Amino acid sequence: MITLDQLQLQALGVLGLTLVLSVLMGALFHRSHFCTMGAISDWVIMGDAHRAKQWAMAVAVAVLGFGLMSWLGWVTPGNTIYANTQIPWLSLLLGGVIFGSGMVLGSGCTSKSLVRLGGGNLKSLVVLMAMGISALATLRGLTAVWRVNSIDLVTVDSGMGAFLGQWFSHVTHIAQPWSNLLSAFAVASLLFLWVFKDRRTLGRSAILSGAGIGGVVVLLWWVSGVLGYVPEHPQTLEPVFLATASGRMEAMSLTAPVAYGWDALMYFSDGGKRVTTGMVMVMGVLLGAFCSAQWQGTFRWEGFTQTADLGRHLLGGALMGIGAVMAMGCSIGQGLSGLSTLSLGSGLAVIGIVLGAVLTLRWEMHRAELLA
Repeated sequence: MITLDQLQLQALGVLGLTLVLSVLMGALFHRSHFCTMGAISDWVIMGDAHRAKQWAMAVAVAVLGFGLMSWLGWVTPGNTIYANTQIPWLSLLLGGVIFGSGMVLGSGCTSKSLVRLGGGNLKSLVVLMAMGISALATLRGLTAVWRVNSIDLVTVDSGMGAFLGQWFSHVTHIAQPWSNLLSAFAVASLLFLWVFKDRRTLGRSAILSGAGIGGVVVLLWWVSGVLGYVPEHPQTLEPVFLATASGRMEAMSLTAPVAYGWDALMYFSDGGKRVTTGMVMVMGVLLGAFCSAQWQGTFRWEGFTQTADLGRHLLGGALMGIGAVMAMGCSIGQGLSGLSTLSLGSGLAVIGIVLGAVLTLRWEMHRAELLA
């Protein structure tokens, strides 16, 4: 049996490798201008699917990688935070809409805010602060009481399972590992088909950066689900995934870790706080973006010049914090990590995020026309 000292060393290894991969992810985000909000706005406003295809490339690689690891028996979707017998569909959809609207008002989602802050944009610091406060309130505060006693009660039974692979297995009677792999292959193939349908809309750098981002998500799943897995904890004698906030296997998710990071910064001396992989990811993405900006010579301090702009970003950050908690993840936590497992709930959350972003962009375009 593993000892407590060995467990601590293993946890440090998980946190260390998570930091390295997160720094790489932050640099990729910065260099490639990878952004969910940007992908949606480019498509809605200019009809340009370039960044949307880059995003789809990342999802396809992440889906295929997770499906392959599941087939090999290294990980299982049932050990992730997305495995629920009851799907809170209204919370997922409405939370996604709120988050999508917030990321438009806040000039980018959580990952983009971290990347912009790494490049010297202090507007993003305001967004992250507002988002952290509202997320904590929705997780544990007054907003949490309203959420738990109302919207979270509206659920639907997951039926044959919370993941597409489980449904495919039930319908075809194929063994679960094979159904996970085949489902992943089918979804990834459809995404690849759309990405490469018209190569004129996507350059080599976008393909490579999208694949790289998806690959890092897969590696983070391996770190959490393989390297960080302990079959029998020496004290509880139960299986555990080291250094995660949920106690389950986790890949990249940023909004709740930002909130927990602010909480730990303010109350670390009470002895009840611990460093998690999510907190390390936040710092890693920020550090990676900073290093990339310094290397490119693009680091510039930037702040607010108008009160209206400050109010817009404060509102956007607050909406993102509330929405991400309701949707159980942001455009990265649900859009990349969640979709990589082929979680049905993640699909609902992403639909909500896209819908919220599109509606807000349309409203802003209409408002601009009226003011013109």
